[in-house]
Amino acid sequence: MKGLAIKDVAEQTGIAAGTIRMWEQRYGFPEPERTEGGYRIYHDRDVDALRRVVALRETGLSVPAAVDRVRDADMPTDRASLYGVLAAGESPVAARSLSKRTLLAISRAIEDETLSRAAGPLVIGAFQRERNYRAVEHRYEALARTADAVVAFADFERLGGGGQRPVEVPLDAGDALGNEWAVVVDAPGYGACLLAWEQPHSAPGTVPDRERTFEAMWTLDPRVVRRAAHAGATLARRADQRLGDRLDALLADRPLAMEQPAAGLTALTNRIVAYLDA
Repeated sequence: MKGLAIKDVAEQTGIAAGTIRMWEQRYGFPEPERTEGGYRIYHDRDVDALRRVVALRETGLSVPAAVDRVRDADMPTDRASLYGVLAAGESPVAARSLSKRTLLAISRAIEDETLSRAAGPLVIGAFQRERNYRAVEHRYEALARTADAVVAFADFERLGGGGQRPVEVPLDAGDALGNEWAVVVDAPGYGACLLAWEQPHSAPGTVPDRERTFEAMWTLDPRVVRRAAHAGATLARRADQRLGDRLDALLADRPLAMEQPAAGLTALTNRIVAYLDA
């Protein structure tokens, strides 16, 4: 695999190799590829991104603010989509067509695993319609009792909730997120992400509700989860600047969930299988 070693990046950017590793662990930035042996491999785009962070730092921005500014600049123009942010990323997650029945099982597994093992999670959900959220509101209120923040996107009439309850964020008319399904959990020691968009031919009324199909991606990769969480904070900021700033502040000081999520993946997979087999 061709590319740059971390010492080469350090020489070209003036950032110590230890600092680059720390930023990757703390902010999920940059996102190097890995060799089969686990060594980090960087590219010119990573060097350019790090140089932009250094330039922004010189203007007085903090490290997390500078990283977010560079990351946002690299996002797709249409930031009203969580699915699109990951689908257009440098390392997109493989997508597959899944029924609503299966998405419900995966969502429930992620939520229950969060309740059972995650301390101080940041949770972001997208529900398309308010009625979909109301059907599981009790679950998200339970999550909010131990979470650092819980945010729900749907076609709410106005911004609501907060405190010890989930924050309800209304979608703008025409938002791509209005056609998406999302469950994002970023917590110390545990991270999971399910993102999906509904295929047009399965719109409500054309097939039985639970047989509606979505193109879906789900992963426990902590860097992908962090990218989705940052995208959720960016979308939340459109409705409430303070909310977006609070989410970014929570993410800024939060280490990535884990380097190798094998244990969490096993537990989550077992829950999914159990729910699908019920």
